[in-house]
Amino acid sequence: MALVDEIKEFLHGDVSADDATLEKFSRDYSIFKVKPAAVVFPKDVDDVRRLVSFAAKKKAAGEPISLTGRSAGTDMTGGPLTQSIVVSFTKYFNHVLEIGADEVRVEPGVYFRDFEKQLSARGLLYPAFPASKDLCALGGMVNNNSGGEKTLAYGKTEDYVRALNVVLSDGELHTIWPLSGPALEAKLREETFEGDIYRRIKSLIDAHYEAIMKAKPDVSKNSAGYYLWNVWDRDRGVFDLTKLIVGSQGTLGLLTEAKLGLVPAKKHSRLAVIFLKTLDPVGDLVEEVLKFKPESIESYDDKTIEVAVKLWRQVLGAMKGNILKLAWQFIPEAFMVLTGGMPKMIMLVELTGDDEPQLNAKLADLGAAVRKFAAGYAASRHAPAGIQVHLLKKESDEGKYWTIRRQSFALLHNNTTGKDTAPFIDDFVIQPKYMSEVLPKVNAILDRYRDDLIYTIAGHPGNGNFHIIPLMDLKDPRVRGLIPKISEEVYQLVFQYHGSITGEHNDGLIRTPYLEEMYGAEIVGLFREVKNIFDPLGIFNPGKKVGGNLEYSIEHITPTT
Repeated sequence: MALVDEIKEFLHGDVSADDATLEKFSRDYSIFKVKPAAVVFPKDVDDVRRLVSFAAKKKAAGEPISLTGRSAGTDMTGGPLTQSIVVSFTKYFNHVLEIGADEVRVEPGVYFRDFEKQLSARGLLYPAFPASKDLCALGGMVNNNSGGEKTLAYGKTEDYVRALNVVLSDGELHTIWPLSGPALEAKLREETFEGDIYRRIKSLIDAHYEAIMKAKPDVSKNSAGYYLWNVWDRDRGVFDLTKLIVGSQGTLGLLTEAKLGLVPAKKHSRLAVIFLKTLDPVGDLVEEVLKFKPESIESYDDKTIEVAVKLWRQVLGAMKGNILKLAWQFIPEAFMVLTGGMPKMIMLVELTGDDEPQLNAKLADLGAAVRKFAAGYAASRHAPAGIQVHLLKKESDEGKYWTIRRQSFALLHNNTTGKDTAPFIDDFVIQPKYMSEVLPKVNAILDRYRDDLIYTIAGHPGNGNFHIIPLMDLKDPRVRGLIPKISEEVYQLVFQYHGSITGEHNDGLIRTPYLEEMYGAEIVGLFREVKNIFDPLGIFNPGKKVGGNLEYSIEHITPTT
């Protein structure tokens, strides 16, 4: 009997293996293409349970079957791609189940754009959203440990997960949340599959505690590997297995529900725009700006500005308004460029608050501090600082900057022929104090390949987290061959500064092969043990987090054009 027919016998939902469906689910937003054998759309938790039990039975009998969860498919790493069965959650698991004063229960297939509207109507915010918030869904956000422009002030997804409902490899639904005291002791005594997981993970952490804590990346955000260092808080006596499941890319089980924390949305925001002629002061300047507790610090580079200038009509079109009025808004910045030259970086510092007069005063103080910093920097170097600051007094004036930050790459991609989006060094993180050293070195690496790629650098300077998504001709085998070479050069630089190769986007097919270089053989060995404890048969999303193969990944790089 065909695989699809076998699944149809017990599934209440849908299963498809037609060419159009398989083609659609063979891609995410990465450089890879992997064609699945079938796509399953479970209707309820019982469907997921039966599907896991079916896969486990098949795998125990020696059949090469696996299950890979998928929500919106906006992953940039190949995380939801498989040659076996895709389990898609957006069709039926798409409900916001309950919204409280500071918590919400959601299913993994809920699109964030719909979720955000419901929260906004209640004056609430889920702040750990990525730049793809209009496209992504919450299951992917949990499984990737997503973050974005508000991570600086609020933290990442891992900071907002209160509990998770997950179908584990025993085919049963388990609710995972932080445990301590008698509840933890009782769980460790349970003679159950879940109790065994708790005992074995705790023993693993206790036996390797010093090595695990030493391996924690020295950065403010990280999505590489399994977060073993976050599970067992010895000081508080809290043991939290959600810290392993968050960011695991569906390699430990299939998520069916999440309870997430919420915060009140601030009523007002103000933006300070800082123009830097050189990257030399950026690290020290960020330290100064952080004293004002901004909600976000975003940036884009001179190459992004060049894209915006070249495609100014499209930029104005993305802002959706009167073209002449919008063009007039750019005159102050044009004057700055004429008098001060093209900046190497534009930094957007967002302040928020509920009291508008206080917020305006705070914005003025920030502007004064930046000018004082620039004067001091110039005096110490006996040369102009090349720092200018522009304070926006109205939220309506902010749109042009956010449009360039969020839309410039899409505009570049849509107006460049013969080249493909190639996210592969798209998410490195270092301590902010190293930015003035690292960014010029990254530019130097990429500029050596300028004949084969176009790139811009944007990111989150407050976290030292930067995104580089080159455009390359992936139809050319020689150009495809540059991807591991450039990756190795950039990652070795990041490792020199004790950073992480991914702060938000996770490992997937693109970075799993590099985890041993980042963590070492001992820690990656512990990652393999974690995978085996949760998933001894290897039925959940194989080849991600552990067991990644660089040759396999390179073989599946496929142009989008």
